[in-house]
Amino acid sequence: MKTLWILSIFTFVGTCATPKYTTKIQNLKDSIELVDSVLVVKYTNTITSKDLKKHLYIYASDEFEGRKTGEKGQKKAAEFLKNYYISEGIESAFGSDNYYQNIPESFFYNGIKSSENVLAYIEGTEKPDELIILSAHLDHLGISDDGHINYGADDDGSGTVALMEIAQAFTLAKKQGYGPKRSILFLHLTAEEIGKRGSEYYVQNPVFPLENTIANLNIDMIGRVDNDHKNNINYLYLIGSDRLSKELHYISEKVNNTFFDIDLNYKYNIEGEKNRYYTRSDHYNFAKNGIPVIFYFNGEHSDYHMSSDTPDKINYELLEKRTQLIFATTWQIANQKNRLVIDENNEFLK
Repeated sequence: MKTLWILSIFTFVGTCATPKYTTKIQNLKDSIELVDSVLVVKYTNTITSKDLKKHLYIYASDEFEGRKTGEKGQKKAAEFLKNYYISEGIESAFGSDNYYQNIPESFFYNGIKSSENVLAYIEGTEKPDELIILSAHLDHLGISDDGHINYGADDDGSGTVALMEIAQAFTLAKKQGYGPKRSILFLHLTAEEIGKRGSEYYVQNPVFPLENTIANLNIDMIGRVDNDHKNNINYLYLIGSDRLSKELHYISEKVNNTFFDIDLNYKYNIEGEKNRYYTRSDHYNFAKNGIPVIFYFNGEHSDYHMSSDTPDKINYELLEKRTQLIFATTWQIANQKNRLVIDENNEFLK
């Protein structure tokens, strides 16, 4: 049986390596044409480590008391995000001054109080019904029993401020006549730390039809360096990029190779990976609904889920570069001629 199993594996690999299969993949790669390169560079450069640092020192401060779902600090964090989008002239997804998707206490358990997702929105200029969701979770662990605040600077303050800067860059482009062709939802999700409940609520009660949501790019911890990369900090883990749409994967690769040259690491994208990261952040609720995803992640470090996850330990130049990559990838998806498709609908893979 063992010999038969090994032969089966080789047979499968051999089949996938046939010229016919590799030709299909190459044709798919060749079909991806990057758009607006000059504009991408221009607006990418408006995302700066200085602004990311300014936002994060506020967001991961004592004032927000660790942002525990439903508690005072989390409410303050949501208000901070709302006020930011209002000040930047970025609209609510609800077409009013309400930026909150309220989640009732009855949706939670173990005494968790009502909470809210925060939603900001840029409508597409040509294909507004097609939507890209950029997400990061706004909550964290709150105050420990010993009185220590869990600041969550990396988890997920880094993703939160990345969304803020990306939204600002797209808004500037729109003001200057280069708004995205497809719509973009900036989705700050609550209750990730207690089981991805904010994203679960969103997919059960979508503000925009899920069938029109073409991708979710989820940012959860992109400001630090894990132990495996102390000698090569120019890296980022990508998880899920090829699970539902190889087109999304190769768009991501082409954008990175053209503009950034970050070492994109797929170590945690292997099916059956022991840490199960693919299932552990908010993108998973979108993937379960057939929406292509990328989860951007720097890996765990010694301050993970500790009160010592503070903003002074963030590598802001690295956070800037990683945020810029996500912005440029979003720009491509939002502005390319054809809608991003899942593999089963991709003509190049048939």
